Amino acid sequence: MKEIFDNVSLACSETVTRSYSTSFSTATRMLAPSIRKDIHNIYGFVRFADEIVDTFHDYNKKELFERFENDLEHALEHKISLNPILNSFQHTFNNYKIEKHLVDAFMNSMRLDLSKSNYLTQEEYKNYIYGSADVVGLMCLTVFVKGDRAKYDELKESAQSLGSAFQKVNFLRDLKADHEELSRTYFPNTNLNALDEASKQKIIAEIEADFAKGLAGICKLPVEAKFGVYTAYRYYRKLLLKLKNTPSLEIKNARIRVPNYVKASLLARSYVKYRLNLI
Repeated sequence: MKEIFDNVSLACSETVTRSYSTSFSTATRMLAPSIRKDIHNIYGFVRFADEIVDTFHDYNKKELFERFENDLEHALEHKISLNPILNSFQHTFNNYKIEKHLVDAFMNSMRLDLSKSNYLTQEEYKNYIYGSADVVGLMCLTVFVKGDRAKYDELKESAQSLGSAFQKVNFLRDLKADHEELSRTYFPNTNLNALDEASKQKIIAEIEADFAKGLAGICKLPVEAKFGVYTAYRYYRKLLLKLKNTPSLEIKNARIRVPNYVKASLLARSYVKYRLNLI
């Protein structure tokens, strides 16, 4: 009967992925079936932790987060949890021997969101992004290379850069919600009340540099992962282009999106490049 419970847990993580992010869900469908469920399991875990600190405003977030963290520790150690999302994550964690410090760094950054509103220095900014995004990329990379330590070490820096790029695009896209609803400012030395073009272009140049490093790593990924990760990369690059072409004040007052028909076109073109070995 444990197998039934584990299958239900896996299905829950897949449902979380589909429900919270159509773009990421589409990209994961481009991964090989042998690793797809494990990426769902990682996404479900990080999404639930993020939901606690970002959206559960009518509840005691600190208490919920601490309970989630305690349940996480128990799940990773004892290889079972009655929380289906944590049960599926512990399966991936233990099966691929994901390094515990990556999970700890992620939880540390999520904990900061309970109380910290401003990131005033580059060091604070980089540390937060490392924990909230880079390590998620490294967890996924561990799955992609299936325990090949030499391949992991070769692609580690690129995976971190890609994670950073995705997170910074999210920060730029979500300026309005983060600043007005959550009172958070992630970009240091940037006046979000009067975001100008120079500040916006500086942020975009930083993201483009991260994307360039990330793409170099995508080209070296195992075949099971390459198309799915490249699809996610193309989605986020398109979103960055829209942000780049949007006046800074409009970014501050609206949430920029990529229409579904554009996503479909990107997917088709990405597939052609993949099949022609152009990535």
